[in-house]
Amino acid sequence: MGGLRERKKQQTREAIAQTARALFVERGFEAVRVAEIAMAADVSQKTVFNYFPTKEDLVFWRLEAFEEEILGAVRERAEGESALAAFRRFVLTPRGLVDDEDPAARDALLGITRMITSSPALLAREQQVFLRFTDSLARLLAEETGAKPDAVEPWVAANAMMGVHRALVHLTRTRVLAGATTMQVAGEVRRQGERAVAALEGGLGGYAIR
Repeated sequence: MGGLRERKKQQTREAIAQTARALFVERGFEAVRVAEIAMAADVSQKTVFNYFPTKEDLVFWRLEAFEEEILGAVRERAEGESALAAFRRFVLTPRGLVDDEDPAARDALLGITRMITSSPALLAREQQVFLRFTDSLARLLAEETGAKPDAVEPWVAANAMMGVHRALVHLTRTRVLAGATTMQVAGEVRRQGERAVAALEGGLGGYAIR
């Protein structure tokens, strides 16, 4: 029964988020009220806030799992592999809509990109999320290397790696808004991502090797 309840909760969560995203893409994030989302999803406003404490969470709710994926890729790297090599493999692997060649995926990606880039609230929240990712990665690197509490190196390394991720997100959005296909976007992200990581190799290639 517990498993069934969890599945139903997850289904409700996803249904609310999908309803919200459709409304946000159609009308813009700021123009849509939570009451409208609740009505369209056939739930109460209280239910919406039970699953999503803030309106921005309706857009970024999957990023908590994404954060754990990034940390897991570094934490579970192979013996003899550096943190940068593990991060490179993760960040350069296409996923989500960028990895879908269906024209409908490109349209969906365009709609989401326009929604986020046109909303100051979403852009601000995204920066907070990126900072949280960076802090989490820095703590992991500090723990793995046995760094002292006031050591700067883990924070510098984490900021450099996450800087690549943030730059590739920006590149993706720029290319999508310019009319590129998902295949074109994936190819350019791969090429520029490889060059960006190569630029870090001199300083971080031998850092935090397991």
